[in-house]
Amino acid sequence: MKKIAILISGQGSTLQAIIEACQTGFIPGKIVTVISNKIDSFGLERAKSADIPNRVFLRQDFTSNLDMDKAIGDYLEDLSVDLIVLAGYMKILTKPFTQRFTGKILNIHPALLPSFPGLHGHQQAIDAGVKVTGCTVHFVDAGMDTGPIIMQNTVPVYPDDTEDTLSERLLPVEHATYREALRLFCEDALRIEGRIVHYI
Repeated sequence: MKKIAILISGQGSTLQAIIEACQTGFIPGKIVTVISNKIDSFGLERAKSADIPNRVFLRQDFTSNLDMDKAIGDYLEDLSVDLIVLAGYMKILTKPFTQRFTGKILNIHPALLPSFPGLHGHQQAIDAGVKVTGCTVHFVDAGMDTGPIIMQNTVPVYPDDTEDTLSERLLPVEHATYREALRLFCEDALRIEGRIVHYI
């Protein structure tokens, strides 16, 4: 069973979906820690309710981003973590951290990458006038939403959509897509060849 760490910054709705998928056995993994970079993240309460150990790493407590990520990395290595899941973690990871855990960090982005990377993926899709958008689960590399794509799913974009309405429509699709990608990872069913992720 894979040891999973989840990094969050906010409400933790995606965290909750993953907790429940682990509890039911859909994801054959155990969440061994939840880490937040915000002390008031409600996701920490979700972790406590599920009896999951949690830690807060605040940027102000470290001299640099590199030092902060090194401390987080050392903590994760002490736990022998197999998988690091970004679930609304609103801080860019440093290159040494992503290289240290190459092939072990997953993220979900609310757009169909490589389109609309970075912040406000929903609004970018609306502004571009696309008729379909979606979510992308990908391995994390040193770039901004540039890692190998594992899985994508789509939802329609309507003419009267706002960032909020589109986000609300996409969120359950995000949760389902992330759960499936994490299941495949934990079953050792993913193989990366260059930029292509194969299911095995």
